[in-house]
Amino acid sequence: MISHVVWDWNGTLLNDNHAVLAAVNEVCAGFGRADLTWSEWQAAYARPMRLSYEQVLQRTLDEEEWAQVDKLYHDRYDALLHTCELAAGTHDALRAWTDSGRTQSLLSMWFHSRLTPTVEQYGLTSYFTRIDGLPGEVGGGSKADSLRLHLEAQRLDPTEVVLIGDVVDDANAAQAAGTQCVLVTTGAMTLEALQATGAPVTASIAEALQLLDT
Repeated sequence: MISHVVWDWNGTLLNDNHAVLAAVNEVCAGFGRADLTWSEWQAAYARPMRLSYEQVLQRTLDEEEWAQVDKLYHDRYDALLHTCELAAGTHDALRAWTDSGRTQSLLSMWFHSRLTPTVEQYGLTSYFTRIDGLPGEVGGGSKADSLRLHLEAQRLDPTEVVLIGDVVDDANAAQAAGTQCVLVTTGAMTLEALQATGAPVTASIAEALQLLDT
């Protein structure tokens, strides 16, 4: 019986694909590479993120270059954040889950200092028992350790939790932490890559929640 949902943010609750692609292409321009299409970025997407950029840029990145990639990406992404919208039906879905007497929280690999005011700006903070983003200043790691800490901080039984996200790393993190996972096709990875995880795959967050009740 699922009593708690851990939501992913980027690509799941926030529809930011256009900002992501623009930020990726800002990195490409900074390293002298031609722009990518969305399908090309989906094909290259991997965790840790450094692998994605090394594939795209066709070079091994040292620490200084990785920091440059991270800065180019996030400067451009932040500049476009105001153009992003919530996924269709987000408020209704979160409200319905809360009204059912169950709980939910938010875990993102985006920077915590940017995540919390953004969630508040969209009017979502009150739905969540906890909001955790990345504590550091350079991103790109796996979600598994963050999910374990997120669950422990709330004293949640992993067997009663489902993580809803949009990338393979979400499924891997859920498996490592002992939770269940449902994936949505609204983000940075292809349907085929998501299906290969073995986790249920749905087209929207509303469908993901419906799946939990069936």
